[in-house]
Amino acid sequence: MWFQIILIVALAGIAVYLVRSTPSPRHLAIRRLLVLLALAAGVVAVLWPGLLSWLAALVGIGRGADLLFYLAIVAGLIYVVNEYKRSVQLTRANTQLAREIALTEARLTDRITELEERLAAKPSA
Repeated sequence: MWFQIILIVALAGIAVYLVRSTPSPRHLAIRRLLVLLALAAGVVAVLWPGLLSWLAALVGIGRGADLLFYLAIVAGLIYVVNEYKRSVQLTRANTQLAREIALTEARLTDRITELEERLAAKPSA
């Protein structure tokens, strides 16, 4: 029963992360640390598969495969939320760059037109 509460809290944490502000260097460090921990847990699960079954029984889940499945769902949701936030951030950056390019081109066109008018208005010597 208490593992279900942990899963619900994890899902709520993912939802909070979804609505939080843009990532900072601290978030990047935490993400890297979590990836390293997940990789280490994967190595341990491969080397000692009975450990996963024992851990599942400890938290009240029938099989180690079920525990792995639940954790994979949470990890998958974290990945999807992370990629969504990254996509939104890249879209905003691309929009800002497109605006800057359009404004720069407009200024350049205005300046060229202004210079051409000056040259045309100068009397020939």
